[in-house]
Amino acid sequence: MSLPPRFHCPVVLASGAELALPAGVARHVQVLRLQPGDSIVLFGTPLQSPAGPEGEYAATILEMGRSAVQVQVGQRRATDREAARRVHLAIGMPANERMDWLVEKATELGAASVQALMTERTVVRLDGMRALKRAEHWLSIAIAACEQCGRNQVPAIAVVQPLRQWLTRLADADGNPGLRVLLTFRPDARPLPEVVGTTPQHVTVLAGPEGGLSPDEEQQALRLGFVPVHLGPRILRAETAALAALTLLA
Repeated sequence: MSLPPRFHCPVVLASGAELALPAGVARHVQVLRLQPGDSIVLFGTPLQSPAGPEGEYAATILEMGRSAVQVQVGQRRATDREAARRVHLAIGMPANERMDWLVEKATELGAASVQALMTERTVVRLDGMRALKRAEHWLSIAIAACEQCGRNQVPAIAVVQPLRQWLTRLADADGNPGLRVLLTFRPDARPLPEVVGTTPQHVTVLAGPEGGLSPDEEQQALRLGFVPVHLGPRILRAETAALAALTLLA
């Protein structure tokens, strides 16, 4: 027996309510050729779900119109599929479509947030409306990945920004930052599992693009408390290294 399809529904969800699905969700339901009486699962976001960030709602399709879909929201299931440790991934933006792939896989692996960065060695440059549009695109990829993998909390997808600007904001917002690690080829880097151990609940991973961060960029990160770490003796692609670190942490 197959599991009912899952949909991210960005409205307030409450058991017993009848709900007209938002246009985007309704189109998705229609594309799948679902019919009245079919079961689906809906999940929202922490700010939109009065029951909290973890959880999903069973729902039944009541009516299928030409462009509208009406559902009956059923029982809430307090399902928490989040990783025990919140990992925030910041990476020098890879070239081509690799960032799309990275966002999808990072979501599946449990990343709490993803921050794309422009560094000295980043090939792709985005600003203004192009940066906003790309962030919206990545968010749609993260939502689709959550629908597929069972997560009920969509990771935060930030608008791309220059690395130095991001580091400056980190310094200004310093409160309880948790552990910060820098993936690097430096000779003083230690194995990631050795540095992390079992204690920190929040970890920020900073990874460079192809070729890594420049020495000046690494020094700026180290001054902000980033600990140099490595993933072993092999040289991994930028997106592979970021996901390998996420897997070890999450």
